[in-house]
Amino acid sequence: MEEKLVTVAIHTYERAIILKGILESEGIDVYLHNVNQIQPMISAGVRVRIKESDLTAALKRIEEIDFSYNDENQSIIEDKNKFILVPVDFSQYSVKAARFAFSMAKNIDATIIFLHSYYSPYYSGGMPINDAFAFDEANQESIRKQMKIIHENMEKLTNTLKKDVENGLLPNISFICKYREGMAEEQILLYGKKHKPYMIIMGTRGKDAKEAALIGSVTAEVIDRSRVPVFAIPENTPFDKFEQIKNIGFITNFDQRDLIAFESLMQLMKTYNFKVYFIHLSAESDQWTEVQLNGVKGYFKKQYPEVDSSYCIIEGDDLINNLDEFVKNRQIDVLTVTQQKRNVFARLFNPGLAHKMVFHSDTPLLVLRG
Repeated sequence: MEEKLVTVAIHTYERAIILKGILESEGIDVYLHNVNQIQPMISAGVRVRIKESDLTAALKRIEEIDFSYNDENQSIIEDKNKFILVPVDFSQYSVKAARFAFSMAKNIDATIIFLHSYYSPYYSGGMPINDAFAFDEANQESIRKQMKIIHENMEKLTNTLKKDVENGLLPNISFICKYREGMAEEQILLYGKKHKPYMIIMGTRGKDAKEAALIGSVTAEVIDRSRVPVFAIPENTPFDKFEQIKNIGFITNFDQRDLIAFESLMQLMKTYNFKVYFIHLSAESDQWTEVQLNGVKGYFKKQYPEVDSSYCIIEGDDLINNLDEFVKNRQIDVLTVTQQKRNVFARLFNPGLAHKMVFHSDTPLLVLRG
């Protein structure tokens, strides 16, 4: 007698395929029902069914990986609690970003969400479908392998962090792992826009990385477009805790929006002790710049009397390298940049300072929206 099948989930086709791959990697037979045979990608309400005898093992596996993909239910955590978003690609600089997140989360009583975005060439919500499109068994097998590798890598990452917690190197902070199919920068920005994290913390390659590897950098794109603060950490950063930050360089253009951004900085970092260097970049010497700088000094001395601060103007034709030299000489741990919203052409042909520094500096960047 044929064993009874039970439905464990109802998803869109692409999410049903992912869940099918995960369960079959555990030796559980999975059957998909209600699939559009001509254009499977447009199928909605696809039923993921398994044998009744596999129900306990399947539900346990689904619970372990937090793979519900129901945004309305999962958003309860983001809506009710303060959280830090950490995009991860399982590289070493992802691990460094995760450790910074633990440090910040402890001080602001927040949770952490690790978000991994992946792109599958076999299906994509935005990929045009025609009659020639065929989603055969070979493609399904490729997806199963891809998802298995992704979950294994996430498990390695979280096990590394759990071991650090056990050894007392990191505080015991709750975290959740989530997955999104699509281009990494788009998924990070969409997630941030919808759920509004306290901060996005992500790693970057160092300035010695090959130029080809930096073109189209996910971090640079997120910095340009994010509506929430972004903390970008190069892989060569010598520390991995916010408590180790002693000197912060705040780049100012004497703009009122910089005053708002500085208040955001003080709110973000209010539990830490640090010195602030107010830095103005100028291609040429200007007496009016000195007057403006004196005005800024007076304002911040009045508004933030408890803050240890210093003021300076960096001049010259090669401002980026001059700034880099200043950072080294003054032992600046973090550079804070105010990022203005600009259209796509401005970002493409005239990248902002934060964008340039991602490709140039080994100093962490804290980017605030002006």
